[in-house]
Parts: sequence; structure tokens; C-alpha cells
Amino acid sequence: MANLTVDFTKEIGKIKPMHAVGQPPFVGMDFSYVSYLKEANIPYSRLHDVGGAYGGFKFVDIPNIFRDFDADENDPNSYDFAFTDVLIQALMDNNCPPVFRLGVTIENYPHIKIYRIHPPADFAKWARICEHIVRHYNEGWADGFHYGIEYWEIWNEPENNGPTPKNMMWTGTMEQYLELYGITAKHLKNCFGDTIKVGGFASCGFYGLWGDPKKYGMDIEFREKEHGDLAKEYYIDFFKAFLAYNKENNVPMDFFSWHSYANVQDTMVMAKFVEKTMNEYGYGDVETHLNEWNNAHTRYKRGKSVASVQACAMLCGMQSTKTTMLCYYDARIGHSVYGGLFNPITYEPFCTYYPFKAFGELYKMGTQVACDSDDSEVYAVAAMGNGKKGVLIANCNKEPITLKTNLEVDFKLYRIDENHLMTEDIFAPEIEVDAEQVLFIVK
Repeated sequence: MANLTVDFTKEIGKIKPMHAVGQPPFVGMDFSYVSYLKEANIPYSRLHDVGGAYGGFKFVDIPNIFRDFDADENDPNSYDFAFTDVLIQALMDNNCPPVFRLGVTIENYPHIKIYRIHPPADFAKWARICEHIVRHYNEGWADGFHYGIEYWEIWNEPENNGPTPKNMMWTGTMEQYLELYGITAKHLKNCFGDTIKVGGFASCGFYGLWGDPKKYGMDIEFREKEHGDLAKEYYIDFFKAFLAYNKENNVPMDFFSWHSYANVQDTMVMAKFVEKTMNEYGYGDVETHLNEWNNAHTRYKRGKSVASVQACAMLCGMQSTKTTMLCYYDARIGHSVYGGLFNPITYEPFCTYYPFKAFGELYKMGTQVACDSDDSEVYAVAAMGNGKKGVLIANCNKEPITLKTNLEVDFKLYRIDENHLMTEDIFAPEIEVDAEQVLFIVK
């Protein structure tokens, strides 16, 4: 027996955009599938890795938009916005603005050949190119738009796999990336002020914490398997260097972004470390975005109940941290195991899509209320607003459980797993819950 208590009279704060995604769903140039994001009230789609192999070198990446770095960055004819315009139009038509990553797609095979992950030849020019991309989408420049895109992220994972030659995102040094970020962030904020938010650096994550918890001031268990992993230590060193550089050089940072492919509990530990470290460097009021995560990225879990319930647990668990936004990696339609929301054969949603849709209902309600479970394997979040009340529950137990709630009988119950795609059932205050099943209770 597990017990769940909800108090709709006790407001906690806002339901945050925990259900944002990475790449949006489209097939070829058919963007009709983006409507699934609108149906789920998905608030943002981060545009990273759209521009490479999956996008045919057409979308988003700086070298796709500004194809000749020697061209005049002030001349509209130097830019090719065609395919990116279509993509962003589809997102905006479906009320899902992008988090626009200014940079390049990951190159997974640097040992064979590197194409676009080198530092720009001229950092100041690269910043001006970014400026004109913002102007195109927010100020109508070069036959552009007035979308008011808010979030602009400078590069992605420059510390990926540690220093070169393993790095799949950045062949330069840490110091070069810090300089690029500083020049670009200052330039964009000087141009656009508070009309946009600029940030980075899309950190690979903080898996190295468990290798030396005392060193990092964390009260967590030591894990021998993590100890001595230089790449994971480098991720943490890079994070601290980034914050120190920005503080010392008065570099703007409206948000800090980071990644995790760990389980829910480990990711929540990383979130605490991010919060702790940001406070130490004087950035306690800056937004933090976990804008790449996937805790079931294998072909054996994709589309299964375990993927659905683990995703739901992440949404619920991270809502209770100071993290501002999550972006699941990702919502593409394709063969990659990371594209966990849509079936690559039928193009229809997997069961993992539906916790995002249910969380979208809580997001529309707006106000988080108190919700407590006495089972560590049962994650939940509750909300109210706009005349509605709702509770989202993830039963991560590998066996069925009986869940006793304090809710009245006038709620509706929906079950989510690989056999129930948000299927309505009869609600009772005491519910029999299948192993690895998600419940959405609403009225």
C-alpha cells in the first residue's frame, strides 16, 4: 500500500515548463506532426542537432544559414534562411516557440573526419552573424519575422568527451569557448537588451560528482566506477571556469543550460549541485535549463511502459527542484533511440508522449499545490487553476501497488503505459496501479 495526499488549499508555486522537448517531429518537409506538440501544450522545442545528418545540412546551424564565412555578414544575400524559416513557422503555428541553439550539430565520428565543430575563424564576426539571425526572426530583417523568440543558446557541449581529439562538439580549447561565449553574449545583449535571453553552455552534465563527493561539497555516496574519469571531472571544471569567467569579465548570462542522461534521482542530485554552485558564484537568480535529458534511451526501452513512467518521474521530480525548464531529447520522428516520443514506422505517438500531454494539462492549470507520496518509487505532482484540478503520478515500482489517495470520487482517471494510451478508467480513492504505470487524475 502506498499513500498519496494532495492539498489543493496549499499553493507551492508555478507549474514550470518541465515538458519542453528537443527536436520537433517532422518527416522530410511534412511538418504536420508538429501539431502533436500543440495538442500536448508543449511550451518550447530546442533546436539542436536538427541541422546535420537528420536535417540534410539545411536547418538552424550557423554554417547552414551563413554558408560562406568570408561573405559580408551585413548583406541579407549572404544568408540562407529558407529551410529554417519553414521549420520555425511550423513551431510558431503550433504555439511552440524554439530555444534557438546558435552553433552546430554534433559530429559523432571525429576520428574519421571533422567538418564544422572548429572554433569560428573570427569570434566577433560570428557574433555579428548571430545578431543578424536574431534580427531576421525577431525584427523582420532580410524579409524576416517578428516572432519574439526569447531563448538563444550559444553553442552546445563544448566540453563533450573532454579535450580534443575525442570532443565531438568543439575542437578548440576551454579558453577559446569562454572567449566566444563572452564576445557573443555581450554583443547580443548590447544589440537586443532584455528582449532576448542569452545563455549556455549546454554542459554535458555532472556525472563526476560521485567519484569525489567531498571535493564537490556533496553529501552523496562514493562510487568507485566513477572515480578517475577525467572527462567527467573536466565537465565540472569547465562549469566552474565558465561561471568564474563570466563573473570576472561581466559577461551576461540569462540562463545556464546542462544535460543529463542519468536516472531521476541522480539527475535531481545534479540539479542540487547546479543550484549550489550557481549560488556560490553569485548566480542564484539565473535560470537553469536541463535542456537535454532522456532516462530510457535504449532500443529495448523505447516505446515501452518503463520509458513512459521514467519520463513522467523526471517531469514530476524535477518540478520540485529549482530548475527552470526541461527539454526532453527528443521529439524527432526517426530511427534514433533518443527519439522516444514517436514510432518511426507509424509516425504515431509512443506511450511516452502521453505523460508530456498530461503534464501539459497541469501546465495550463498553472499553480502547483502540495502533493506527498510515502513511497519513494511513486513520483507525483498536483496542480489547480482555470477551474480545474489535476494530479500526475508515476508508479516506478516493478510490481503492481495499491495507491490510497485522499481525493474525492468526482475525478476522472486516465492510465498510461504501452497498453493504455491515456485510457479513461473509473476513479476511486483507492486505486490498483499496474507496475510501471502512469496515472493522470483530473476534474
